[in-house]
Amino acid sequence: MPLRKFRSVQEMPSAAWHEPLDPRNLRLACDLSALATRLRPRRFRSGLHKYRSVEEAARSRERWENVPVTGTEADSQ
Repeated sequence: MPLRKFRSVQEMPSAAWHEPLDPRNLRLACDLSALATRLRPRRFRSGLHKYRSVEEAARSRERWENVPVTGTEADSQ
């Protein structure tokens, strides 16, 4: 793929535009979702987890959501 440089954003060609309700939009959204899944699959801890309180569950969820994205198995725990 050739490299192209632009001095400003105004020099860049505009992105392809699809009209609202265009059937190609659904295909594009599905393709982007599949790409995102391949690039960074979601990993969940196995099993059922019980918590003593709503606050404890919220803390656990917050820790899980704030795990840095490193692409290793360790980040799913």
